[in-house]
Amino acid sequence: MKRKIGFIGLGEMGKWMSLNILKSGYDVSVCDINPDAVKFLTDQGARSFRNPADLASEIDCILLSLPDTRVVESVIFKENGIINGAKKDLVIVDLSTISYIKTIEFERQLKEMEILFADAPVSGMEAGARKGDLTIMFGGDPDLLETVRPLLNAMGKDIVYTGKIGNGQLTKLINQLLFNICCAGIAEVLPMAVKLGLDPEKVTQVVTNGTGRSFAADFFLPLTLENRFDQGYPLKSAYKDLVSAAEISAHHKIPLPLVEATATTFKMALLQGLEDESKGALIKVFERMLNVRFRKTK
Repeated sequence: MKRKIGFIGLGEMGKWMSLNILKSGYDVSVCDINPDAVKFLTDQGARSFRNPADLASEIDCILLSLPDTRVVESVIFKENGIINGAKKDLVIVDLSTISYIKTIEFERQLKEMEILFADAPVSGMEAGARKGDLTIMFGGDPDLLETVRPLLNAMGKDIVYTGKIGNGQLTKLINQLLFNICCAGIAEVLPMAVKLGLDPEKVTQVVTNGTGRSFAADFFLPLTLENRFDQGYPLKSAYKDLVSAAEISAHHKIPLPLVEATATTFKMALLQGLEDESKGALIKVFERMLNVRFRKTK
């Protein structure tokens, strides 16, 4: 697929994904509200456009990497949005993590305008985006997947076809909910260990090597011991996954008691002003309750 590619959304994931596409030999044009992010890409050879409509008028395929459902909807449908400059048969691939229900609605609306749409959320955090070894979960037409596969290969090492439109978002959501539950469990249980006199470093050694092991523990516990909560997505961004789960639970009448309990922990953390810290900071909710700290002993 050696066509003109547009990339909208140059945050901590998007800037690296777009750079990897550029390095793979594509003609890449970018658009973002952050001028420094745009300059980072234009310095590497990308072109820039001032708004999504202008970009869409000259592009065959647009990739989106945006923070939430509201922003995706605005970039596609609102003033100066993609649809105001799009040509027939434009391809839009949404790499963002957004609402499963709204994804299906977006595809229906765009299909009426003869614009092709697929959801392809990614997993692997900023390090994976930088190295180009993300896992990408594609939902949509399988023929469209084959059309854009070379682009996806420039960004990821594991391209998973999940089925119909929305299935990419749903698959990503399932993965994130399990991750969030693990994070909430760590936050709740480990302050108890300190309260009862256990050493945080020794507990971490056992948890990260024993049956309580998880990616959440492996990633966050060493950082927690060092009092670092700046790695990974901020809680205010991660909370959207729990909102999406609540929507699906209500719409399909599916009980999710552990997910609801996890959402409560997230809400407490957000109300305590931890929105800009990582999921690892959930532990502070229970540390404050018990008046302890799960940190490296000096």
